[in-house]
Amino acid sequence: MANEKRQYVNYIFYKLDPAWRRLPAEEREAGKRELSAAIEGFTSKVLVIPYSTVGIRAETDIMLWRISYDLESFQDMTVKMLSTSLGKYMNTVYSYIAMTKRSIYVDKHSHEGQESKRLTIVPGESKYLFIYPFVKTREWYLLTKSARQGMMNEHIEIGHKYPTVKINTSYSFGLDDAEFVVAFESDHPSDFLDLVMELREAEASRYTLLDTPIFTCVRKSLKDTLNDLGN
Repeated sequence: MANEKRQYVNYIFYKLDPAWRRLPAEEREAGKRELSAAIEGFTSKVLVIPYSTVGIRAETDIMLWRISYDLESFQDMTVKMLSTSLGKYMNTVYSYIAMTKRSIYVDKHSHEGQESKRLTIVPGESKYLFIYPFVKTREWYLLTKSARQGMMNEHIEIGHKYPTVKINTSYSFGLDDAEFVVAFESDHPSDFLDLVMELREAEASRYTLLDTPIFTCVRKSLKDTLNDLGN
């Protein structure tokens, strides 16, 4: 509803230009301090959780999970970041924008650490985050609400079998190319793998048009995330 306060969610991925690693150590350290200060300067407006993707996916090194009530804050932070000496060597390779929204399927289901209306994302402390955008087929939206609800009930039942995996669903309709962006938090990648395999067998899976690219991200402090780029 229009009067409900909802959050903007952004998953932004950066790839470092290898030329940065050939700079003198003093310049690299100064650049990391500059970039950290640029990010931390938005603490009052944007919740930022940093992740390292170094050595996991070839085209990205850093992912910032950003949550805010102000869309422009993402822009302002990015401008500040890219104006730093390290930022000048960082290329944005993916950026997904979405919003929180009351679910029409899971209002009767509650999950620890997540507001019942699902309008507020409360990130946990899990080590790993698995992210992917996805798009449903148009046929899905032509089904009756009861038919969709039945399939989603199966989907939810499977999810409850894996309490070590927490899902954060955000909506991108009209804002970005995808319809949804989902982020799964867990300390156990094997549990997430098993969950996804089982969900592939669910009836609702036949109505998934696209659910890639998929990113595995390792949560670290901002300092350690930047140090992964090179010391």
